Amino acid sequence: MPVDRPDLCLWHNPRCSKSRAALELLTARGIAPRVVHYLDTPPSPEDLRAAVVALGVTPRDLLRTGEAEYARLGLDEQSLDDAAIIAAMHAHPRLIERPVLLRDDGRAAVGRPPERILALLD
Repeated sequence: MPVDRPDLCLWHNPRCSKSRAALELLTARGIAPRVVHYLDTPPSPEDLRAAVVALGVTPRDLLRTGEAEYARLGLDEQSLDDAAIIAAMHAHPRLIERPVLLRDDGRAAVGRPPERILALLD
């Protein structure tokens, strides 16, 4: 039986194969992270900013550019600042790359490929 790991939080979309694979990797190792279905409970702008810092990326790097909202909202416009991109991800969580595993110690990884999250288990 997996051990609860409240220090790990997985932003999860159960309809995404990469997200399901990341969760399966964790449970196969006996780890039960806090699972946040981020489409139902979008991360706050503060949580998104913290994730960007933990990942060491820009907000733009966390965008899913293939989503319809990306084009409809004009997010390819390079003059948009980080606050506008974070606001768009909060309002339209489908825009957030997935899955994201976050640790309470400020480390994070995007599970693309899913095995990338394993680096956070040391």
